[in-house]
Amino acid sequence: MEKKHITILGLGNILLADEGFGVHFVRYFEDSYILPENVEIVDGGVMGYVLLDVFDRSDFIIVIDCIKLEDEPGSIYRFTHEEFITKLPPPTSAHEVKFSDVLIKAEMIGDLPEMIFLCIIPKEFKDMDLKMTQDLKKRLPVMESLLIKELECLGIKAEAKHA
Repeated sequence: MEKKHITILGLGNILLADEGFGVHFVRYFEDSYILPENVEIVDGGVMGYVLLDVFDRSDFIIVIDCIKLEDEPGSIYRFTHEEFITKLPPPTSAHEVKFSDVLIKAEMIGDLPEMIFLCIIPKEFKDMDLKMTQDLKKRLPVMESLLIKELECLGIKAEAKHA
């Protein structure tokens, strides 16, 4: 039986402080763990439609991203794809490709894999800053343990590099 290809996809703009949490997190996680060859970590940044290739080769995607909801900064949510699409803001411009547009396009072409979303509420995301706030940095280990649990549910063991 062929193993499922699983992708851990970090999203966000690292130029906007906490907005880059997903990217900072996958870099942190990749530095800390060894994963089986069927698990890929992708720094998706703000790549837009380039991510369709990731969708095409993945059977399951775990998305790490920020979500702007009315809650305390650092609060973490877990959504299925169906739950996540109800939280998306309406489209703003035909010239700005958002991750929601990528999801819709992937679904249209039949390349939408099974997905779950681990999302965190940002504290700062308006000013140019390459560093996350301390509040969100402190949440990296919490997100790490949630991701490890999601991987375990998929039969994947993440091996610590510095155990």
